[in-house]
Amino acid sequence: MMMMETATDAIGRLRRAWPQVVVECRDVLGSELHYQAVVYHCLRDSGSVPRRQIGMNVKQWITLPVTPLFQERDLLKNADYRGGFEPIPDIVLFRPEIEADWRRRNADETLRYMLVAVEIKASERAKGRLGPGEICRDLRKLDAHRAEVRHRRSTVHPDWGDLHPVMMVIDTAKLSSERMRRDALRASRDQAAELGVSFLYVSREEVWGDWAVPGEL
Repeated sequence: MMMMETATDAIGRLRRAWPQVVVECRDVLGSELHYQAVVYHCLRDSGSVPRRQIGMNVKQWITLPVTPLFQERDLLKNADYRGGFEPIPDIVLFRPEIEADWRRRNADETLRYMLVAVEIKASERAKGRLGPGEICRDLRKLDAHRAEVRHRRSTVHPDWGDLHPVMMVIDTAKLSSERMRRDALRASRDQAAELGVSFLYVSREEVWGDWAVPGEL
């Protein structure tokens, strides 16, 4: 199995896995954690992503964040535990140099060797539906995460790569009343485009993806 070296390659493998993601997420109804596992499986199966380059629920400690969003999150903690923020992307695709070690204690390397970070939102909600608020919060988090990586690359670690963020919305609930409203979906998609985040969407009737992101892609 060929290793991934660039974000372009990583996004290409996600695109190859996407049709299988669509089929399996439409076929089985479950929780958001279930869909995370489905996407992981499809990336390994159809995307040919090496197991040593894909992590799920990756804890990444960022010391002294520079982005307003992560600084605000840090200040929400007890004073004894401040000084950093821990984003936890649902799925991360890494360069080979990660050497299959994305433990929290390996924090610098998990940031340094990231290629793609994926956040997944699903329409499984108790007595409700997925709205733009939840998605836009994750979009802003992805944007801030990328900014943190770029800051460290420009000021301390010029050999670091860039992070390409992806938002994936699994809106496959059976009833239309349980799926996203059109205005909510449009607002989420517009926010993703404004921030330069790839936005992928699947419902029982629709499937599409805005794949382009800035940089080498």
